[in-house]
Amino acid sequence: MNSQTKKKAVNILKNILAWVISLIMLIPLALIVVNAFKGDSEAMSLTLSLPKTWVFSNFTTVIEKGKLVRSFLNSFLYAGSATVIAVVLGAMAAYVFSRRRDRVNNSVYMYMVLGIVIPINYVALMKVMQVTQLNNSVPGIILLYVATQLPFTVFLIYGFVSKVPVDLDEAAVIDGCGPFRLFFNIILPMLKSSIVTAAVLCFLNTWNEFVMPLYFLNSSEKWPMTLAVYNFFGQYSKSWNLICADILLTCLPVIIMYLVCQKYIVGGQTAGAVKG
Repeated sequence: MNSQTKKKAVNILKNILAWVISLIMLIPLALIVVNAFKGDSEAMSLTLSLPKTWVFSNFTTVIEKGKLVRSFLNSFLYAGSATVIAVVLGAMAAYVFSRRRDRVNNSVYMYMVLGIVIPINYVALMKVMQVTQLNNSVPGIILLYVATQLPFTVFLIYGFVSKVPVDLDEAAVIDGCGPFRLFFNIILPMLKSSIVTAAVLCFLNTWNEFVMPLYFLNSSEKWPMTLAVYNFFGQYSKSWNLICADILLTCLPVIIMYLVCQKYIVGGQTAGAVKG
């Protein structure tokens, strides 16, 4: 067997392994989708068999009893606001760090990027939220989301800004551009792929966040969809069809968003990792 044949056989085995792993990872999602359309008694077994009778009223019941409309609006408000703020601030910070590479700025950049791996001290954070009177408030949870997403956003966009030639900055300044006009009119449009990538990842992360609202939102009126699912599971722990329908409705927006923006996520992370 020559080297070319061996290489082809290895590639085939890699593809088979990738397909097997992908199918295994899709089993929980398939389980949720199938059981979301079953009746109460039929869903008790939680099998992958197709429903004997497709029950679409499960979703209507979940929306009414689980109060998902309000939770959806809350999640959209939190995730959308945090995404816009984190991406704008992250892009501005990444631009400054990329252009001013002295010892102080490099130290601040490394300190900020460490936020990706350093765990959150919830005891100290709770005390800070209480002192600032931001606990159990919409601005408070949005600021927390922004703080947790900023390190990765800065890290991701930093790699893209590093590729933008400094000559463009110099030419813009000679033409009379101020710092804000230089950034928003010239630099920011060139960072479209990284901005979309950062926005999608930030939105997905904040939408799926569970611990933050659990600790810092005491009022059920302000709960996002993740806590609505948690609360619904406590009330209807024996109705697996309704629980699966609830989980499916919660996951559906982020799944659609990921599928639509998948090419930006993969391409953006690959390109940004070169100099990040």
